[in-house]
Amino acid sequence: MNKLDNKTAWITGAGSGIGRAIAIDLANEGMNLILSGRKKPALEETRALLKHPEKASILILDLSQHDALESTLDQEKENLQHVDILVNNAGISQRSLARETDFAVYKKLMDVNYLGSIKLSLFMLPYFIQKNSGHFVNISSSAGKFGVPLRTGYSASKFALHGFFEGLRAELKDSNIGITMVCPGFIRTDISKNALTASGKAQGTMDQAQENGMPPARLATIVTQSIKQNKAEVLIGGFKETKLAVWVSRIFPSIFRKIIANSSVT
Repeated sequence: MNKLDNKTAWITGAGSGIGRAIAIDLANEGMNLILSGRKKPALEETRALLKHPEKASILILDLSQHDALESTLDQEKENLQHVDILVNNAGISQRSLARETDFAVYKKLMDVNYLGSIKLSLFMLPYFIQKNSGHFVNISSSAGKFGVPLRTGYSASKFALHGFFEGLRAELKDSNIGITMVCPGFIRTDISKNALTASGKAQGTMDQAQENGMPPARLATIVTQSIKQNKAEVLIGGFKETKLAVWVSRIFPSIFRKIIANSSVT
């Protein structure tokens, strides 16, 4: 998919951070947008920042509430069947040792980061197949390429995304449906502030690495280009925590395990 003008993109987690930046960038390409998230005021703020706010609609969704999602998707199917690009961006992170973390935290991470995105993707898949076009864009993480301390549940949820969509890619090999896995490193958003601690409460503070990370607008530009080029996977962020880390983890896994075990990732 090279021409985005007047196509429709559905973006989850569009009320802030990466989702808002992608919305702004895709709007600059002339796209119609469906902005999803849990908080209507935040989505309205995003819409007000767009080049053509009149080309954007708002759809309130909570990806952790799967039964409610079913009802909402059924009610909105007339509009959603026209979507050309689904950007699975909504997600939450984690900052806690596995031995201290409540099971409920792991469940919520999987419910939102994995199962919620899969629910939307399975809803859109028949429409994409019917018209033999469409694009799934999944905002994963470098932590979805290798396990990271204090983020065991977060890494697991992102690993799951990769497993599902790589399998789906193989199933769709004879179609014109695109799948792009986006793996950011440290991006300057509130993801660390909102990260779940061992009890399930938000951390409330920003990690230093996050604060020094890439601006979301820069990431959004790369994501838009990756959609146009139908890239299978793109690593975005500092060289050390993305490209170098992924390369070392693949080529020298035993060395990488020692490095990650002794590294500061905050």
